[in-house]
Amino acid sequence: MVYKIHPYRWPTIGIDISHIEKTRIEDIKHFFYSHYAPNNAILTITGNANPETAYKLSEKWFGSIKKRNVKKRSLPAEPEQHIPQYESVYKDVPADALYKMWHIGPRLSEDFHVLDLITDILAGGESGRLYTKLVKQKKLFSDINAYMTSDIDPGLVILNGKLMKGVDIATAEKEVNNIFTGLKEKYVPKNELEKVKNKFEATTLFSNTSILNKAMNLGFFELLGDPGMINKETETFKRTDKNKVLEISNKYFTDSNCTTLYYKSTRKS
Repeated sequence: MVYKIHPYRWPTIGIDISHIEKTRIEDIKHFFYSHYAPNNAILTITGNANPETAYKLSEKWFGSIKKRNVKKRSLPAEPEQHIPQYESVYKDVPADALYKMWHIGPRLSEDFHVLDLITDILAGGESGRLYTKLVKQKKLFSDINAYMTSDIDPGLVILNGKLMKGVDIATAEKEVNNIFTGLKEKYVPKNELEKVKNKFEATTLFSNTSILNKAMNLGFFELLGDPGMINKETETFKRTDKNKVLEISNKYFTDSNCTTLYYKSTRKS
C-alpha cells in the first residue's frame, strides 16, 4: 500500500513463490557478479587487532578476488503521497489490529534524528505516550508500538497496535490520532525530552561496547559516507528541541501522508 514504485515494496525473497520458481541460474550469476565484488564491499575490523596484521590477513584472504563491473545503484524515487489511503483486511486472527504509516525522508535527512526522538516519545517502552494512555489508562490496546525504518532511501514511521477484545477500531484510531495531534499542537515538556535523550545516549553508548555492534555500525556509517558518524549520533540527537519536535510533527504526521490498514478478526466471540 505504501510503496508504489520504489523496490522497498518488494519482500527480499519476492512477492510470491513464482519469483523463486522462475528465476534462472543465469539471472543469479549475473546478479552475483554485478554486486558481490571487492570494489562494492566494506570490510570492518574491530577489537584487539593490530592494523599491520589486519592488513596482511585481509590481503591473504581477499586480495586475490578481482574487481568487477559493479552495477550502478539507480533506484526509482517514490512519489510524494498527497491523498490518504485506507484498506480493510479480514482474517482468522485472535484480535483486530491497527496499522498507520507515514512517509519520511532518507537516513541522511536532517529530520531523521528528530523523528527518531519522536518515536521514542511515543513508544519508548511502557512510559511512552501510546502505551501509557492507550494500554494502561484507557485499555484500548493490549500492545502498541511506533518505530521508524532507518533505510538508506526515504523510509517510514510505522504504528501498529493490537486491540483489546470488543474495542471498536474506529474509537481506538481516534484516540491514536489525538496523541499525534498533541505532538502537533503542544510543546513536549522539558523533562520528557530529557528523559528520552538520556535513554538514547545510554543505549547508544552501551551498544558500542559490543564488538559486533561496533563493527556493524562502523560498516553502515561507511556505507552512508562517513564512519565518523558513530561518534556524532548522540550529540545530533541531543540537539533536538521542543520547537523542532513541533515543526517535524506537523511536517510529516498529516492525513494526506498517512496510509491506514484495518486488520480485522473474523472470529466470533
